[in-house]
Amino acid sequence: MILDGMEHVPAAAVVDTEGLVTGWSEGARHLTGYPAGEAVGRPARDLLAHDPPPGAVTALSGTVLVRHRDGSTVVLHLRGWPLLTADGAPGGYAVTAERPGGPPVLTGETFQQSSLPMSVHDTTQRYLGVNDTAQRMLGVSEQDLLGRRLPEVMEDVSANGSGFDRHLRQVAETGRPAYYDTTSPASSPLGEHAWRVEMWPVRDASGAVTAVAMAGFETTEQHRARRRLALLNEAAAGIGTTLDVVRTAEELIGLLVPDLADFAAVDLLDWVLGIDEPAMTDAADVSLRRVAHSSAREGYPRPTPHLGEQVVHPPYSATARALREGRTVLGSPGEPDFERWMRLRNEQAPHNRDWRGTVRSALAVPLRSRGTVLGVVLLAVAAPREPYVGDDVVLAEELASRAAVCVDNARRFARERGTALALQHSLLPTGLPGQVAVEAAHRYLPSGSAAGIGGDWFDVIPLSGSRVALVVGDVVGHGIPSSATMGRLCTAVRALADVDLPPDELLTHLDDLVTHLTVDGAGDEAAELGATCLYAVYDPVTRRLTLAAAGHPAPAVVLPDGTATLVAMSAGPPLGVGGLPFEATELELPEGSVVALYTDGLIEDRDRDIDHATAELCRALTAPAASLDALCDSVLKAVLPEEPGDDVALLLARTRALGADQVATWDIAPDPAQVAAVRTSVMDRLAAWGLAETAFVTELVVSELVTNAIRYGEPPIQLRLIRDHSLICEVSDGSSTSPHLRRAHAFDEGGRGLLLVAQLTQRWGSRQTGGGKTIWAEQPLPEQD
Repeated sequence: MILDGMEHVPAAAVVDTEGLVTGWSEGARHLTGYPAGEAVGRPARDLLAHDPPPGAVTALSGTVLVRHRDGSTVVLHLRGWPLLTADGAPGGYAVTAERPGGPPVLTGETFQQSSLPMSVHDTTQRYLGVNDTAQRMLGVSEQDLLGRRLPEVMEDVSANGSGFDRHLRQVAETGRPAYYDTTSPASSPLGEHAWRVEMWPVRDASGAVTAVAMAGFETTEQHRARRRLALLNEAAAGIGTTLDVVRTAEELIGLLVPDLADFAAVDLLDWVLGIDEPAMTDAADVSLRRVAHSSAREGYPRPTPHLGEQVVHPPYSATARALREGRTVLGSPGEPDFERWMRLRNEQAPHNRDWRGTVRSALAVPLRSRGTVLGVVLLAVAAPREPYVGDDVVLAEELASRAAVCVDNARRFARERGTALALQHSLLPTGLPGQVAVEAAHRYLPSGSAAGIGGDWFDVIPLSGSRVALVVGDVVGHGIPSSATMGRLCTAVRALADVDLPPDELLTHLDDLVTHLTVDGAGDEAAELGATCLYAVYDPVTRRLTLAAAGHPAPAVVLPDGTATLVAMSAGPPLGVGGLPFEATELELPEGSVVALYTDGLIEDRDRDIDHATAELCRALTAPAASLDALCDSVLKAVLPEEPGDDVALLLARTRALGADQVATWDIAPDPAQVAAVRTSVMDRLAAWGLAETAFVTELVVSELVTNAIRYGEPPIQLRLIRDHSLICEVSDGSSTSPHLRRAHAFDEGGRGLLLVAQLTQRWGSRQTGGGKTIWAEQPLPEQD
């Protein structure tokens, strides 16, 4: 038994079966202050400060808190033995008491003067002892702690979920030490701190766990360092996920609040959000555009400017100074400029006045990338959080630096995308030319992906003989190089179409052009010259559609009966590959058929195969629509992927046909005597059409072209007049030799016929056909009343 104090007197008592004290030793008086006269006859429970643990005496051991006679509490470890009667039944209990822990080492100088917060708890997690450091940390005296659990003294500790009691209970039950890390928020009575807590069991001579000791090691600085590293890691993966300036600013704010700031905002210069170069200004005030802001929780400042609005910062504000000086500015209460700035903000936003009174620190960090300042990120912390220190400034600068690079990349992407889109729109047709062959509608949707604008394009080109060419192409790659290549191909197709080449021959020449450009190119630039193209020619007289493709998807055709199918055709290799010829496909279409030409961006989707996408396209093309424009919109809505990764070009053309009353054809025998008869027939037809005013010019053109065909061409010879928006005269023969316009000399007897035709008509030309050539001339119709 441990003896108490200097007296070495045993502390013992006798308790009967009713719980009344029947015996009291001198040692018990030394421990509790009660003499025997005041203790004997009283219920033992009255001497306890709290109820003892269940079975404390009957289990012959336990730690209890005894109320000292002077009002203080004494922690005692009890051991009890039953006193048996003659028949063996318990007639009472002999109880001995001692201070827990053996000799007073833990409660001595070493324990009290330790720089670490230390405490001792019984097996029910109640305080048995606490040193001075722990009392100062908790702000609670030892008298208020003894006999109580920590959550009973500080409710915030339990609410924080630190697991303090749970770990104490675990050590008491298992007898094994425990180690764990815990943090306390800035709003708690402990303040913002991090701790490494160690708990270990305290055993008596028999090895039984009688108490649990605890020591805490403050690891706030290490915790903050780990948090800074974690923020930097999150910034590497979480900032700049998109090439969008505003989204990048929002991602930065999401990292700063609430880990590093109670309030944060990103303000950018106007030119960063546009495509113009930075404009220098000498104005004292700084005008920025608010693109993102956030507060830690409700009750923190409600930003006065709305997102997208301009914010004017006075020259003495931290934001203006950071932008002007190009360095981080730290502002704190008590500084003249800071107080002046806060007073101005109070006037502008009185609803935030109370919060600004608790601001502990404000940090303005310039967003600088590649030597250019793009804007400023503003951070602020309020009580009870600690003001910013040097490590916080370094972390904020590192995060702002990473965000600035991402913002600048997004700005440059937006600028290049805007340039490419402007170039793309300047090269695409804004309005389709007037002609009778087809009614056309189109749509072009630029890509919204990070790859940039692609090289999708389309065109509708009027040809001779009231025919029309429908073109759709797609250039490999994205960005300005692809748009520039698209411009080259558009121009080349227009030039080759003007020569009236058949579709397969036109693609052959276009392939040669791309091949030459690739050979002349260098490095990666050459790879951008790959392209696909679909070229189709529709003749409203014969109602025939002739088309050829270079690596391009086949068009879809919707017949007047509502059936939609893909055109069965053999697509040649993409332009620039070479090695294989292009094959033309020809089909006859009823009037009113709809031909749908498109680029692969419309049907390519990683979540579905091409067959399923083309089936959806055919189904969408058969849906009722008020017009071709409306049909374009419904097709895009039904077929386009939710997030298309490529540009989309769609061209719809509804075919028309020229009736027999608009076309006149004559087969001519190869005899010069036939010319007069042909002229007469032509005059009669013009009179029937009400075009007598064109008779003189038409007679001269017919005479010249028919005479040349008889003289220099080969049978069969045919003359055809077409009344469209203009009057077209065509003469075909079996010779492939094309005439050339030349200037006749003064003494030449011939050579002036084609020159007269060129002078008198609007335009003229020749085209090769499968059986020879066709010479044509076009003149305007007279104005009708």
